[in-house]
Amino acid sequence: MIVVAVPIKDLAGAKQRLASVLTLGERDQLARAMLRDVLRALAAAELDRVWVVTRDPAVAAMARGLGAEPLVEAENRGHTAAVALAQAEASRRGARLFLTVPGDVPRVTADELRQLAGAAGEGVPAFVPSRSGLGTNGVALAPPGAMGLTFGEPSFQRHLETARRHGLAPRVLPLPGLGLDIDAPEDLTALLAEDSTTETARLVSTWRTQPGRAFLDPPSAQAGFADRAR
Repeated sequence: MIVVAVPIKDLAGAKQRLASVLTLGERDQLARAMLRDVLRALAAAELDRVWVVTRDPAVAAMARGLGAEPLVEAENRGHTAAVALAQAEASRRGARLFLTVPGDVPRVTADELRQLAGAAGEGVPAFVPSRSGLGTNGVALAPPGAMGLTFGEPSFQRHLETARRHGLAPRVLPLPGLGLDIDAPEDLTALLAEDSTTETARLVSTWRTQPGRAFLDPPSAQAGFADRAR
C-alpha cells in the first residue's frame, strides 16, 4: 500500500508571509485553491491512500469531497509533527511506501507524483527540493519509518545528511511543479509566468488588474526578482 500525507494547518490566518500583498480573505481563498489543486493531482495519480493531516473541519470536508481521507490531529503542532503522525499511522497499517507533499504546490502533476513514488525503494529514500533548493517539497520512504523527517529551511540538505547517517542512499528528484511552493509574492509571480491551467493560477490572475497589484505584473516583477537574485 502507498500512503501520501498532506499536512494542512488551520485555514484561518494561512500564508502570513503574503499578508503584505493579500488580504486575509484572499489568503484563505488562495490556501483553499492550492489544496484543491494538490488533491486533484493526487486523485489523478491513483495512489492507494491520500491522507490530509489537519484539525480544521473545513479542510477535512474539502479532503473528503476530493477523495482523500482526513487524519485528524488533536492540536496543530506544525508540519513536522503532522508528518510524523502520518508516518506512524502508515507503519501501523502496514504501508510499504510513504509519501508526503505540502498543500501549497498547485503546479504539481499526477505524473510528478508517480515519479516520486517510483523513485524510492528500500534503502533509497527520494527527496524533491523546493525551488529555492532549501526546503523539501516531496519525500518518499520505504518503509514509512525509514527515517525521521524535519521540515523548515534548510530541510533539504538536512534530510540528505540524515538519510546518509542512517545508511541510506538518498535520491534527488528536481520536479518543477512540485518544487514551486507559494509562500512569498515572487512565488505568485512565478506561478503566473508558468501556469494558466490550475484553479490557483486562475484565481491569482483575477487579482492582477486590481489597484496596488503591480507585483503581479510579469515583466516588471520578473525583472525585480532577477535583480534581487544577482
